Amino acid sequence: MATPAPAPTAPGSLRRIVAASLIGTTIEWYDFFVYGSAAALVFNKLFFPEQDPLVGTLLSFLTYAVGFAARPVGALVFGHFGDRLGRKRLLVLSLLLMGGTTFCIGLLPTYAAIGVAAPVLLTLLRLVQGFALGGEWGGAVLLVSEHGDARRRGFWASWPQTGAPAGQLLATGVLSALTALLSDAAFTSWGWRVPFLLSGVLVIVGLWIRLSVDESPVFKAALARAQAREAEESTIERLPLLAVLRDHWRDVLVAMGARMAENISYYVITAFVLVYAVEQADLSKQTALNAVLIASAVHFAVIPAWGALSDRVGRRPVYLLGAAGVGLWAFPFFALIDTKSFPAVLLAVTGGLVLHGAMYAPQAAFFSEMFATRMRYSGASIGAQFASVAAGAPAPLIATAMLASYGSSTPIALYVIAASLLTLVAVGMAQETRGRDLDAVEAGSTKDAPPARSVNAG
Repeated sequence: MATPAPAPTAPGSLRRIVAASLIGTTIEWYDFFVYGSAAALVFNKLFFPEQDPLVGTLLSFLTYAVGFAARPVGALVFGHFGDRLGRKRLLVLSLLLMGGTTFCIGLLPTYAAIGVAAPVLLTLLRLVQGFALGGEWGGAVLLVSEHGDARRRGFWASWPQTGAPAGQLLATGVLSALTALLSDAAFTSWGWRVPFLLSGVLVIVGLWIRLSVDESPVFKAALARAQAREAEESTIERLPLLAVLRDHWRDVLVAMGARMAENISYYVITAFVLVYAVEQADLSKQTALNAVLIASAVHFAVIPAWGALSDRVGRRPVYLLGAAGVGLWAFPFFALIDTKSFPAVLLAVTGGLVLHGAMYAPQAAFFSEMFATRMRYSGASIGAQFASVAAGAPAPLIATAMLASYGSSTPIALYVIAASLLTLVAVGMAQETRGRDLDAVEAGSTKDAPPARSVNAG
């Protein structure tokens, strides 16, 4: 029985979908980045006080990395149910988990109060954070990608991506205000808890907005076709994970490779820079936070522009430009910070994030266009989140260890360059996906695989 193609989403409705996805991802990334900034600034003193300051920072970044380890699990679980039940329900659940966990971190006793149980509880809550974020990204970008049309998908799908700099902006802004208003003693004593507790208010707002959106029309049409096939042929549809591994394993590898430079460069630029600027360049925490704050605002502005450019010239050219750019920027980035001049530090962080945006902006549409609808949540999430374990998770940890071992930024810059080369190879192997009809990707194959591979066979 034929199922009609989904009707195009009206412009007004699409803007509401974009706003709901953006607000939700902003809140979730706010929660994630508050933890990252606190790990760089105070967690070494609060949860690992008996360690050398740099070793304590390493240990606090280790709890930061643990959150990434849970993200692939979140990708698998949320991807499976998101492909079975729909995008919207899972996005509501991810928001509740993320916000609730962050609020609990704000109430957590420190090492001085309960001893070793404090870092253990911190690590457990971090695992839940990572699990929730692992399921958030795929659903948010797919909800927009599947509502929009192919002609401007890069632009519209890039807006949920701005949730990362918006969350960074909000998190850094709150922390910057607190460090400016409070003494170091007051911030260390109780001030660090404020941004975590604020998450409870933010999640209520995000939940109200996210509940108001409709399910993806592309998903609803694909679900109806799958149910019709099962009824007519008496067959059971393959599990999304198994379908991805069978039909889209090359696309998963491309997505993972594409994430390496994007993920590593981002966490070096926004998280490790707080350590490097304070420990190596002898700058104040306020100076480093202000640089990240202003640069994040620029990052927010350029992402939609890069997304729109990918609609005109393709996903691959824009992505390749960003990957090459962050590699070339690695040595100038640290050289500018070493000048100990705020304008130079601001230029270093802003330049890095502008180049990062060229990868991050087209990523949502690029990954969405690789996979068929009934396995798209699983495929996009697995490709993105499994890469984060090898890329973003250890990036601040590796950079801090290199700084402790060599006392120089050179090996860290080489680390970023190596990631850029890997991404250039992965994206260079992929075929262009711009202009694909997401509904036709599935409808054109009885196995739910796209009519054309996203990766060259040879």
